[in-house]
Amino acid sequence: MEKRTARLTVLVDPDKKAAFEKLCDQEDVTPSQKIRQFMRDYIEQALGSDWKEQVFNNGGKKE
Repeated sequence: MEKRTARLTVLVDPDKKAAFEKLCDQEDVTPSQKIRQFMRDYIEQALGSDWKEQVFNNGGKKE
């Protein structure tokens, strides 16, 4: 089960941040929601469709 307790700080160009926030607003999602979606997609691409089992059942270690 996902726990929403970790914080990730990312430094980005202010113009890119503004463009990203505008695009997120157009999709009616928060920047945090979009970043979480990007992360899920990337993890699934790297670990496969059973990534949740891998990540949540053995601490993120790929076997």
